[in-house]
Amino acid sequence: MEKENVVMNPQTNLLALEEHLYSLQDVKKPNVYRHMFPYSEVPKIVFNQRVVPMHMPKDIWITDTTFRDGQQSRTPYSTEQIVRIYDYLHRLGGPKGIIRQSEFFLYSEKDRNAVYKCLEKGYDFPEVTAWIRANKKDFQLVKDIGIKETGILVSCSDYHIFYKMKMTRKQAMDQYLSVVRECLETGVRPRCHLEDITRSDIYGFVIPFCQELQKLGEEYGIPVKIRACDTMGYGVNFPGASIPRSVPGIIYGLRVHAGVPSELIEWHGHNDFYKSVVNSSTAWLYGASAVNCALFGIGERTGNTPLEAMIFEYAQLKGTLDGMDTTVITELAEYYEKEVGERIPDRTPFVGKNFNVTRAGIHADGLLKNEEIYNIFDTEKFLNRPVVVAVSKTSGLAGIAHWINTHFHLKGDQALDKSHPVISKVKEWVDKEYESGRVTSLTDEELLTAIDHACRECGYTIGE
Repeated sequence: MEKENVVMNPQTNLLALEEHLYSLQDVKKPNVYRHMFPYSEVPKIVFNQRVVPMHMPKDIWITDTTFRDGQQSRTPYSTEQIVRIYDYLHRLGGPKGIIRQSEFFLYSEKDRNAVYKCLEKGYDFPEVTAWIRANKKDFQLVKDIGIKETGILVSCSDYHIFYKMKMTRKQAMDQYLSVVRECLETGVRPRCHLEDITRSDIYGFVIPFCQELQKLGEEYGIPVKIRACDTMGYGVNFPGASIPRSVPGIIYGLRVHAGVPSELIEWHGHNDFYKSVVNSSTAWLYGASAVNCALFGIGERTGNTPLEAMIFEYAQLKGTLDGMDTTVITELAEYYEKEVGERIPDRTPFVGKNFNVTRAGIHADGLLKNEEIYNIFDTEKFLNRPVVVAVSKTSGLAGIAHWINTHFHLKGDQALDKSHPVISKVKEWVDKEYESGRVTSLTDEELLTAIDHACRECGYTIGE
C-alpha cells in the first residue's frame, strides 16, 4: 500500500488506510462454509473475536417491501388494497418520511395500475420504487412509468452462483455489472439486492463486486444502492462472530472496505431463526441507514422484518418517533383482519389481540393500582389500545374491575374498585362457571350479560 493512502481518521484521531484493495477470488469450487452450514446438522455460530466499532448514521430510516416480498407468501393484494395500505404507510411514516420507500412489482397490468394510482397521490414518502427482471426492456418500463429506482437481483453466495446459476464468480460478476450498466444507461437508480449475503464470501466476492458497483455509480453520476439480503435468516448480531454470519462484520465491510456510504446501505432480513428484528437494529447500529421491512412481518417462509417492530426500534434508538403516527399501526391491523382477510396471531407484539392482555389475577391487581407495573408503555396513547385484563378463573376481583373500567371507559370517580358490590356479583357468576367444569375464557358478550344482571340486582347504573 502506498504511503499517501495513510491518512488521519477525523472520527478516531488515528492513522488509518484510506482505501482497501480487494480482488475477486474466482475459485474453481464453491465455498459453501460447510463448517458453519452442515446441512444435516443445526447451523453453527462461529466466533473469531474480531470486533468492529458501532457507527450508527445520523439519519436512519425504514423501507417497505409489503407489496413485493410481502406478497410472495400470500394471496396477492387487489389494486384497491395496495392503494389503501400505501395511504396508511404515508400517514404512519409522518411528515419526515421515516418510511422512505416502498417497492412494487411491475409484471402485470394489475401491478402497474396500483403503481399509477399510488404515484397519483403525489406523496414524497414513501417513494414508489420498482422490482423487475434484470433486462433492458424492464428498465425502460420503469423509466416510462416515472419510477426513479428499481431493485435488481444479484445473488452473491456460491450456493446461488455455482448451484443455481451454474456460473463461476467472474461470470456472475460480469453479468451483474453489465445488467447494472444497462439500468444506469436508462437513468434509473439501481438497487442491487445481494441475495444470500450471510452465506457468501464477503471478501472474495461481495467486497470486490461492491467496489466495482461504486465505480459504475461514479462513472454515470447515479448512486448505486446496496441491499444486503439475509435471505435465509442466518445473520447474527453477536460481537466477535465470524463472517459471513456476522451482521456487524458485513455492514463494516461494505462501509469501510467496499467504500459504500451508509446512505446507500440497506439491510433486508428474514426471521428463520427469530433474529430479523435484532439483526435489523444491529445493521442500523453498525452503519446501514436503511432497514427493509414488511407489514406484520408477512413474507417468504417465516417472513420479513416486521415494519411495526422497527418503528418502535427507531423510537428507542433515537429517543423520538420523529412525527410518526403509531396509532395507524392499529388501524392497519384492523384493516388486515377485516378487509384483507389476514389473521394476525393473538400474541403478536403491538398488533395481536392479546399483546397487552393479562389473565393473571395478581397482574390484574397491579394494573388496577398502576398500569405501568404490567404494561410496556402507554399503549392507549401510542396504539389506541388500552391495557386489557381477560376474565377467567384466575382473574379475581381486581381483574373483573379492570375489565369493566376498560370496556366502559370508566376513569376517576366513575371507576369501580374491587370492593364494589357489582364486582362481587360478577365474581360469584364467574366462579360458578368454572366450578361447573368450564375451561375456556369468558367472551365479552357473556361478561356484558353478567354485568347487566349484577347492575340490576344492585340497583346500579354504570357511569353514574
